[in-house]
This record gives sequence, structure tokens and C-alpha cells, in this order.
Amino acid sequence: MILYHGSNIFGIKTLEPRLADHERPYIYMSTLEIVAGFYMVNGVEKPYYWFPYGFGKDGIPEYDELYPDALREVSEGRRGCIYVVEAEEKDVIPFKNIPCARLATAAMEVKDCIEIPDCFEWLSEQEKKGVFRLRRFEDKSEKEMNWWHNRILSYIDEKNFIATPDCSYAEFVKLKFPEVWEKYEKICAERQKTEDLR
Repeated sequence: MILYHGSNIFGIKTLEPRLADHERPYIYMSTLEIVAGFYMVNGVEKPYYWFPYGFGKDGIPEYDELYPDALREVSEGRRGCIYVVEAEEKDVIPFKNIPCARLATAAMEVKDCIEIPDCFEWLSEQEKKGVFRLRRFEDKSEKEMNWWHNRILSYIDEKNFIATPDCSYAEFVKLKFPEVWEKYEKICAERQKTEDLR
């Protein structure tokens, strides 16, 4: 099968497993070129990630903007590349939460590299072709934004970012979603009060 891996690092000949936010190192790949393309640009500094996408009922990838001009902000003027690899089904692991994702635990040889001079221009072209849908911030309902805010809140609580408020992800949330961070601080303060009373 043909698989794709998006990156902003050029010149890779062999993809190596890397530790992300899972327990062991993996190579993260996709059966869909566009999904790999989302990973060329990250809104948050590593080791954290910001790729707010999902899939419509028809299976088409959808990128959600959660603040104005979010996709342009993370991708305009940035170079990226999509690495192409060939793999046997037995050499990869399906990823339960993302149907098109495949993980590998062993190094994989790069067969080709698609260089993207401007990621925003490329993504815009893909959107016009109908390869993915851009769900713009200004079209979001209050209900949708509440759902996303609760998801962000759940993640920062799970990762206990109150203990590392200066890390890149916490700083990103404070900048882009200050109301979520304020709610999180209140939850943490209430939790601490409850523990102090025990």
C-alpha cells in the first residue's frame, strides 16, 4: 500500500519511529495524501501537536478553524513536504481513532517526496478541488465551539498543564482560548480546595 507522511523537515531518506504523545515511538502515516498534508504545519511547538481535523459523514476530511484565519496563520509562507512510502499491511498498525492512519514501529524507506513551497497555497488548492472541507471559524455555532472548548479543556486537564503553564501547548491555549484556560484554572483551584479539606 502507498502511505504518506507530512513533515517540515526536508531530505529524509528513511522515516524513523519518533516518540510523540503515545507510549512508544512510531512513524505516523496516512493512506490519504491530504491528511498527511495537514501534518506539514503545526500550530504548537513540539513535543505537542495541533491538528484540529476530523471526517464528515461522507468520509471527506474536514479541517476545523477554531479561531479566525487559523489555517492561514499556521500554514501561509511555510514550506513542507509529503513523503511517500510503500508498505505491506503486516508492517503497519491501524490507528483506532483515525481511519486513514497507519503506524509503524520499524524504519521505512522513502520512495518519493512531494515538496510544497507554500503549504497554505497547496491546502487552498486541495480545498477548491474538494479533497477536504475547511470548516471556517465564522461559520461555527456556539454549540460547536462549546464542544471544541470542552475537548481542549479535557485534554489540558488530562495532561495536567497546570503544573507546566509555560509549555508551548499551555501558552497556545492561553493565547487562543483564554476562556478555556481560565475555566481550567478555576477547576484546578476547586479541586485543590477539596483535597485540602480532606
